[in-house]
Amino acid sequence: MELERRAVHIGTRPMTVEDVCAVAGRTAVLAVDPDPAVRHRIAQSRQLVDDALAGARTIYGVTTGFGASVEFQVPVEVAEEMPLNLVRYHGCGTGALFGPEAAAAILAVRTNSLAQGFSGVRQALLDRMCALLERGCFPAIPEEGSVGASGDLTPLSYIGALLVGERECWLDGQVVPAADALARLGFPAFGLRPKESLAIMNGTSVMSALGCLGWTRALRLARLSCALSAMASDVLHGVPSHFDDRIFELKNHPGQRQAARWIRARVHEKNPPARVQDRYSIRCAPHVVGLILDCLPWMRRMLETEINGVNDNPIIEGYSDDAPEGRVMHGGNFYGGHACLVTDTMKNVVANVADLLDRQVGMLCNPATNAGLPANLVARTGPDRATHHGFKAMEISASALAAEALKMSMPASVFSRSTESYNQDKVSMGTISARESVRVLDLTETVAAVHLLTVCQAVDLRGPENCHPASVAMRDAVRREVPMNLADRRMDLDIQTVLRMLRADALPLGPLEAVEGT
Repeated sequence: MELERRAVHIGTRPMTVEDVCAVAGRTAVLAVDPDPAVRHRIAQSRQLVDDALAGARTIYGVTTGFGASVEFQVPVEVAEEMPLNLVRYHGCGTGALFGPEAAAAILAVRTNSLAQGFSGVRQALLDRMCALLERGCFPAIPEEGSVGASGDLTPLSYIGALLVGERECWLDGQVVPAADALARLGFPAFGLRPKESLAIMNGTSVMSALGCLGWTRALRLARLSCALSAMASDVLHGVPSHFDDRIFELKNHPGQRQAARWIRARVHEKNPPARVQDRYSIRCAPHVVGLILDCLPWMRRMLETEINGVNDNPIIEGYSDDAPEGRVMHGGNFYGGHACLVTDTMKNVVANVADLLDRQVGMLCNPATNAGLPANLVARTGPDRATHHGFKAMEISASALAAEALKMSMPASVFSRSTESYNQDKVSMGTISARESVRVLDLTETVAAVHLLTVCQAVDLRGPENCHPASVAMRDAVRREVPMNLADRRMDLDIQTVLRMLRADALPLGPLEAVEGT
């Protein structure tokens, strides 16, 4: 029996990063707030568009062409054809599809922006988008094809296509024709009115939705990286006082200080240190991981401002006492610079953690730096010991993964280019950045999985009595799924297993104590 899902009401209260992730993970559903004031604002915004179609005023994309074709006036008798044409000619996305979780997040974020009541769409459109989310039907969106202004036009066109029953969609974890999915759900194809397809497409919802999903992964990665650094310090007979709170109080970056607390709480203090000072990848672990924690608060503020903002064009402020004639405001809120800054920065701070963990793996495998552990952590003790290689290739894999993550940390925003007949002549590249941030997170989580397998091998070799109970608990959790490496064997499946455990929150990391803004 399906568990009851909490409702996230949109149109009044701001949506949070956690709300986006809950809807994407299908533990929450969206619903437009029943508050009459919300419904009235949506209706009045739509009424202004209908009046424009009747000849009251000119509105871009309603009574004019799109983009650089704005100078063309569209006769009222053919204006109803434009919404579907806009969706269709933007059906040129390429590359792999965003998975169902990302697609659900994108659909949720777009619905929330339109529910603010300044986009000229009907209540029925919002209700249909919410119903698709509730029934687990999400657009199948190719990842490539957006320059991040005018928003995510091409990828968001796949939401419009799903609504009208064209292209493909995700349903029950499978990609199926949209028309078939709507028929199975009992939903007729939705007829888009003028301005509605433009409102759906002309926004920052792909990049900001991916940023929200990445935000939660980055927080979990920071907690894991602190646990791994503590384990590495344990088995390398590191210096516990490197993580003394007084050191971090005297510099006092909150996230850096929290990272040091997380490490210090899991470090064994009974073994005599092997050195007066540990190498930087141990000693400076809080300084590297802490950057994630110190960036997350402002990242949250920017992401939540973006997902709750009105980011299409034109903005339609309906009739009200404050604006009795309404307002049609032509602007550039579709520009994704803030979301791009978040994901460009996320690439940087996360890739640096990949590099940190890779250096720790190198220390664990090298007999010159691992405080007496066997070279490459080979556990074999018999006469054929020299024929086994332990974690030698795992170190190479970690290095390759970290190198790729670091290579992708170049900011995307600096590669703006002019397009669409010099109309979109300065663009954010936010969606490219967001996609790259997902890839950097994937790579870094995989480095962390390799690290965890490596350090668990080291705990086994060092002996649990020489390690903190938290290190032993991590080792025990992994050993329930993956045996110790006693002889050369494939370990790709081991990496996949640990990745699944990480992403299912099945590792004993302890609570995520509050850091301001997280």
